[in-house]
Amino acid sequence: MAQTGITIDTRGQGLYEFTDAAADFVARAGGGEGLLTVFVRHTSCSLIIQENADPDVQRDLKAFFARLVPPATDPSMRYLVHRAEGPDDMPAHIKSALTQVSVGIPVQAGRLMLGTWQGLYLFEHRDRPHRRQIVLHLSG
Repeated sequence: MAQTGITIDTRGQGLYEFTDAAADFVARAGGGEGLLTVFVRHTSCSLIIQENADPDVQRDLKAFFARLVPPATDPSMRYLVHRAEGPDDMPAHIKSALTQVSVGIPVQAGRLMLGTWQGLYLFEHRDRPHRRQIVLHLSG
């Protein structure tokens, strides 16, 4: 069993890949078989496993979520009450609730068992830069 934390500095909304950092941690931990649990310690961003080959996938995901959950300044979002940290705050919490803050990835022979085109991403839902903390926990 091993555990560590990583920090990702974001520049605003978007996907930030950290597959290599997670794979390096697993390799350094000397894990054979097990499970890597990844957890983000925030409520306005999330984690996703997504394609890492075509950047259009990231652009389309960002566009879809912007359309699905527009900023609080959009007339369709007038019902939102929580605006303490700006018009992107409550929409960011909604996007986080629709995705996930924890993912599990099987480990075999000390390697993440991700598919060929899969990458591990922090999905930032806020407009301004943030410093995000992620916990990596390897068991098995």
